[in-house]
Amino acid sequence: MIITGKAVPRRTFLKGVGATVALPFLDSMVPAFAAAPKAPVRLAFLYVPNGIDMKNWNVPQEGALPAELPRILKPLEAFRDDMIQIGNLTNNSGRALLDGPGDHGRCAGSYLTGVQVKKTTVDIKASVSCDQIIANKIGHETRFASLELGMDDSRQAGDCDSGYSCAYTNNLSWRSETQPLPPVLDPRVLFERLFGTGVILSPEDMDRRARYRRSILDFVTGDTKKLQSSLGPTDRRKLEEYLSSIREVERQLEKAEKESVQINPGMDKPYGVPPDFAEHFKLMSDMLTIAFQADMTRVSTFLMTREGTSRSYREIGIADGHHPCTHHQGKQELIDKVIQINEYHAKQVAGWLGNLKSIKEGDCSLLDNCMIVYGAGLSDGNRHLHDDLPTLLIGRGGNHFKPGRRVIYRKETPMSNFHLTLMDRMGVPMENFGDASGHLDPASLT
Repeated sequence: MIITGKAVPRRTFLKGVGATVALPFLDSMVPAFAAAPKAPVRLAFLYVPNGIDMKNWNVPQEGALPAELPRILKPLEAFRDDMIQIGNLTNNSGRALLDGPGDHGRCAGSYLTGVQVKKTTVDIKASVSCDQIIANKIGHETRFASLELGMDDSRQAGDCDSGYSCAYTNNLSWRSETQPLPPVLDPRVLFERLFGTGVILSPEDMDRRARYRRSILDFVTGDTKKLQSSLGPTDRRKLEEYLSSIREVERQLEKAEKESVQINPGMDKPYGVPPDFAEHFKLMSDMLTIAFQADMTRVSTFLMTREGTSRSYREIGIADGHHPCTHHQGKQELIDKVIQINEYHAKQVAGWLGNLKSIKEGDCSLLDNCMIVYGAGLSDGNRHLHDDLPTLLIGRGGNHFKPGRRVIYRKETPMSNFHLTLMDRMGVPMENFGDASGHLDPASLT
């Protein structure tokens, strides 16, 4: 660790044997008499599978969001003034021009590319996704050009439903037209990637190390004490809160690993995946928060279980699979279960947003400097509709967007138009992308 004068370099790391801990933004990173630098804008795509019950999602009219939101969005009411609900965005590339990998594969595989996915006898093909276009341009400024996260649904590798391709249903991010970027499902693997040496350990090595485990923070004690002695009271508190959040993630990981072994003995499942969906989501989202806070990355995709998943949600009393429930054929009992699952997902997201909003960056919050896109590649999961996709833009993108509103565009407005707008805000302007017909009207969101 090198500290120059009274200012702490922005890229300071706490280092120890096998450990590297990046720092959040501290006041002392601004040299005396210098203007405070603007915090970077972060972008995350948070994707839910199998569509959403749109009757309980859409606010019917444009303008200010009402005090009482539709049922599925009720868990997000505390963030009404932090989000824009967008209507009539369409992913035409997900429609059945050529059936290929099926509706679920097409909608996920083309969600961030705007290009019809194809399956040939030799290869799978999509296109470079918008997150990777951004990562290719600005990724050199952070430790990780992008992070791809996902949620395990206890499905074995290679075990996909008939007619679907795992490469499409399991991936949002594409580095090239034939190279998807698989999401990290295991919280322990993500933790080691963020704070370890980058070496992927075998389950046996992980188990051996766990028996002698110390906190990752124990390995950087020397650097931590040295840094703390040079900080003012405000920065010391920020640093303590940040390090406490890392230690809390470690505690959750240890608990999840013990529970996973007890509940699922002998199951071939990722090492650190909690048996409970909410715990798993919290672990992954807490680590993404730390990555954003410490500017380890500015671009992420987060797949809340794979597209087409038949995962059950017994923790909320639903033993039926999610996917079969969405093919309800108008049966109210199944529709109610879909709504309940949609609401449960939103509740988890609300917890993450609260975390982002509690973290201060200068005069605003970390959430203010984010663009969280929350939505799905299908609207009606029963009929597999690809128009009027459920889409929330949460955060202000560095005080660029004016949230608290419902914005409805012309029917069949390409989702790729929205992607162009997001790329502009990330400092990666593009004239064309996917099936875009142009950029969204800047005045509609700002």
